[in-house]
Amino acid sequence: MEIIDFYYSIGSRYSYLAFTQIEKLEQEAECSIQLNPVNSLAILSKREGNPFDVSVSSGQYDWGYRELDAKRWAGFYDVPFIEPRGRVKFDSELIALAAVAAKRLGVVREYSNELYKAMFADPKVISIDKSECIRRALSCSIPEAEFIDALESIDTANELARTLEKCSSINIFGVPTYVVGDQQFWGNDRIALVRHHIKYNKMGKKL
Repeated sequence: MEIIDFYYSIGSRYSYLAFTQIEKLEQEAECSIQLNPVNSLAILSKREGNPFDVSVSSGQYDWGYRELDAKRWAGFYDVPFIEPRGRVKFDSELIALAAVAAKRLGVVREYSNELYKAMFADPKVISIDKSECIRRALSCSIPEAEFIDALESIDTANELARTLEKCSSINIFGVPTYVVGDQQFWGNDRIALVRHHIKYNKMGKKL
């Protein structure tokens, strides 16, 4: 079975949209997707130029357009979407660590889904702080003390750092990114290309 590494960030609207489709992709392409949470701001910090910097921004990075585009994709996927910018306060490093903690506890998919619901689907959430991260862990049946230990563990911080270094070493420049063998596909809108690539691999063909 083809293994796909999926690099994503909880604070990324396009990571959220892509995340809502991973089970469908697994079923249709008969593949297995491994989740690799990362802090997308840390990835951008390693670039020579940040595309969200006003001085270098182009149209597709304008916040108004990105909100409209995300709403269109959410409508296409038939999933909820509430724009978090200006509504939800969060620490990108904290939520990345929380997702990695859940990964170390074996519930990264369920927990990432909970954080995404908090970020993009729950209008009552105005801050994803440590207490909210814990509350979402409890909804995944993770004992509070066990989750806090994992969240604050140096091993969790080290794993997140290793994931960032892996992204740097294979030239991942943004999220979401799918890695299939030696091929990378960046963006929520590349799911069709991932599916197509896997299909050709199974047929023994090269694109």
